[in-house]
Amino acid sequence: MMQNITFDELAVGQTASLVRSLSLADIQAFAAVSGDLNPAHLDAEYAESTRFHGVIAHGMWGGALISSVLGNEFPGPGTIYLEQTLSFHRPVHLGDTLSIVLTVSEKQAASGIVKLDCQALNQKGERVISGLATVLAPRHKISRPRPELPELQLFNPRARLEAWVGSLQLGAALPCAVVHPCDIESLEGALEAARRGLIAPILVGPEARLRALEQQHGLDLSACRIEAVPHSHAAAARAVALAVAGEARMLMKGSLHTDELMRALLQEPALRTGRRVSHVFRFDIPSYPKPLLLSDAAINIAPGLEDKADIVRNTIQLAQALGVAQPKIALLSAVETVTEKIASTLDAAALCKMAQRGQIKGGVLDGPLAFDNAISLQAARIKGIDSPVAGDADALIVPDLESGNMLAKLLEYMAGASSCGVVLGAKVPIALTSRADGPSSRMASAALAAVLALDMAQREAAPRV
Repeated sequence: MMQNITFDELAVGQTASLVRSLSLADIQAFAAVSGDLNPAHLDAEYAESTRFHGVIAHGMWGGALISSVLGNEFPGPGTIYLEQTLSFHRPVHLGDTLSIVLTVSEKQAASGIVKLDCQALNQKGERVISGLATVLAPRHKISRPRPELPELQLFNPRARLEAWVGSLQLGAALPCAVVHPCDIESLEGALEAARRGLIAPILVGPEARLRALEQQHGLDLSACRIEAVPHSHAAAARAVALAVAGEARMLMKGSLHTDELMRALLQEPALRTGRRVSHVFRFDIPSYPKPLLLSDAAINIAPGLEDKADIVRNTIQLAQALGVAQPKIALLSAVETVTEKIASTLDAAALCKMAQRGQIKGGVLDGPLAFDNAISLQAARIKGIDSPVAGDADALIVPDLESGNMLAKLLEYMAGASSCGVVLGAKVPIALTSRADGPSSRMASAALAAVLALDMAQREAAPRV
């Protein structure tokens, strides 16, 4: 409950305080609400070059804390702000803790006006803000339930993507055959990946169309090798040939249909590994604390048990390449109990037993799990599920392509997730995105393929035990 202090209850010299530490989320939320995008608050590189040597809070963030004390408790509900003066003495850096202290300095009985001295001290006891608040204090006692605020989730997919790509240490860029990049999104995605040192692009497609895009959009293809072919079918065939010859260590889908590229790949025996080819999405989701893998939502329409075993093996391989030593794999179904009426529950149970017997290695498997208890620890506890995977999954394995595709699109279009994707199971990885994806998603998919290509090379070079 919120309860105020009336004018008659206030006394000169009476105080109230609030302690709050500054986080990056505070700065970002204040910027989002106020629209104040001063780089001193949001651009770490710029902020480091200023006199303050680092990111600082908006001055009015401290002022807002004063307002919080006035409105919530001192005097509290019913208080009307009339005037506020503020002087800013020191910056507030990330991690600083402010103690806000309000002291009644004057009461005017006829008008109900109260003046309060306002001080903000940092964790060193240094004065950061000072000022004077003038308010109309409430005359009557008010007690109200504390309002339930909407949950505020700050999510910057671009920043999270930049942080992940920036963390990669891949060494020299590996040659990548970019297959038929004949629209601006796929061509810019490949060039961005090259600019970041993720790939050395080999553009495979009709050269006239590539040059037209270069001229129309002011691009520069001078650093790119171009393999001129007449159409998309020929581009897929030539890209596969480059992979067989070792001239391309990975492939990247352009503006052709997925079936064209996969058909050319699967028809080439030299690129087969004996494992089922499958696709894995990597998602950054606002409400989930870590990256989440999802498979298979793009290649295998109705996979059987052995197909699913390979889908799991491929997913584990990618998770390990991304630095998750023993990924937690949730095998999804509509329910979390095994029933012969739902085939995916039987497959999930069999896959768990295969992992227990050593037929699937490197991950912790559990299933069947419904989506809610795979990603929510609270949902798992409510349903009495005791599992090392439930609520903390690193990867989701879906029953079939239809459910996986719908789940992937729901996460992207309704949950605000950012995604990239790669095809595994062949001797070269394939950066594979939807034709509707923009350049950043394509660049991230190239990064995913580059991570996997490097991991595959290291596994190949490792001594056999």
